[in-house]
Amino acid sequence: MEAYELRDDPHLGTRVCPLPVPRELGDLVERGHRVSWPVWLDRGPRMLRHLLDLCRLRTARGLAVLSWLAAGEAPEELGWLWDPRRLSGPRQERMYAAAADVPDPVLDLVLANWTWALDTCHGGRVAAPYLAATAYPRDGHAAAGAAMTLFQTYDRHPESRAALAAAWAAGKVGADWCRAAELREAYGTQAPVFTYPRAGAPPAVGLRPWIERLFRLR
Repeated sequence: MEAYELRDDPHLGTRVCPLPVPRELGDLVERGHRVSWPVWLDRGPRMLRHLLDLCRLRTARGLAVLSWLAAGEAPEELGWLWDPRRLSGPRQERMYAAAADVPDPVLDLVLANWTWALDTCHGGRVAAPYLAATAYPRDGHAAAGAAMTLFQTYDRHPESRAALAAAWAAGKVGADWCRAAELREAYGTQAPVFTYPRAGAPPAVGLRPWIERLFRLR
């Protein structure tokens, strides 16, 4: 069962309009943002590898939750979704399989935000504070430290940008999906999920195999 409706807009194309979201699904979106981003900047390659692994985890988790938002229900057992360790083995395949169930119109929302972030000079300024604030909603000190770490990584390491933008895009679409669903419930009319305008094909630098797989670029 689909928990959304599609609306054709003559200027903006196909819009995705969610149905009301059950509380338990909305809670998954909020919890899904909780990632232990580094709160200090270590210029060594080890931290960069760790940060990119967190981006992969955050992107796959965000897409899995989106697949359940689109279907209107989630599995009962979700301990594997919250495990903070590096994705590998059966847990990785389980999360990737859930992400693969995201319907094409819903994945297009993520791709729109992702390509926009990579196409604008403001991508790091948008993604870094969002990822940090939603990961540490009750700890302003940690959020500020993580925001600076993420922004400086985005700014100084071009190879990190596609991954950081992917983590941001997957998380933001889930949050905006819930906001659109709240508007529909409050006013009784369709409310589309907000996205930034889609840009062209992203640059090849930093386009890792996991991004290509999760975003169905190959």
